[in-house]
Amino acid sequence: MNISGKTKVVGLLGRPVEHSLSPAMHNAAFGHLNLDYCYVTFPVRPDLLSDAVKGIRGLGLGGANVTVPHKENVMPFLDEISEEAAFIGAVNTIKSDNGRLTGFNTDGRGFMQSLSEAGIAVKDKNILIVGAGGASRAIGYYLCKEASSVRLFDVDSNKAGLLKEHLNKLKGNATLINADSIKSKELFSDMDIIINATPLGLKPDDPMSVDISLIEGRHIVCDLIYKETPLLREAAKKGCKTMDGLGMLLWQGVFAFEIWTGIMPPAEIMREALLRRGL
Repeated sequence: MNISGKTKVVGLLGRPVEHSLSPAMHNAAFGHLNLDYCYVTFPVRPDLLSDAVKGIRGLGLGGANVTVPHKENVMPFLDEISEEAAFIGAVNTIKSDNGRLTGFNTDGRGFMQSLSEAGIAVKDKNILIVGAGGASRAIGYYLCKEASSVRLFDVDSNKAGLLKEHLNKLKGNATLINADSIKSKELFSDMDIIINATPLGLKPDDPMSVDISLIEGRHIVCDLIYKETPLLREAAKKGCKTMDGLGMLLWQGVFAFEIWTGIMPPAEIMREALLRRGL
């Protein structure tokens, strides 16, 4: 990387950010395309988020990604929010156009592209999403438009209920699953695709987000965690088609890159950079 006075800087606002893989994949793409950009991370305390956003303008940054805990709280500090990000209620990408800041959310698009890449169709399918956080809002925005039904479960039933009401503004095909139903064979017999959108699986001793005994070989099982989880491993043993979250991580980055530069980056170069980091 040849840093000069002309180099345009983009970065990641979050806390913590030391573990982020975004610098690896974005800098690999910048280098491959000979674009005079570099990507760095910015650990931003919540109480200094407003100052950090002002810094994007003041320092002339080319844009930024936003990660936890700032995806929702950053929105009031921006000049414009895309329709998609406004519905999802979170921003993960900021474009700076001469200091005018527009917020986007590329997480849902990234997930849908990863499904397509894996040959998984969601049209007219029955889908179970476990977890009702920001990631569920992002993927639900797209899934509800194509699926026959989307069932939602979260240990926080109020949170899941709010997500259901929100998604039903799109098509009216989202329903809430209670703690008893998530353990029932009847529910799983109706499902085609099962998605874990919780952090369960990040640690080796985490319990599984669903009862693996209810999974059948015909199910498609997805996990938004970037690596193979116990859920995916056990589902694969049953003959299920499985997909981890690496594709979503990759493609949300690809779409963010395009927003900043106007150029569609080489996805395979970015994927290789992620894999080199041990994913």
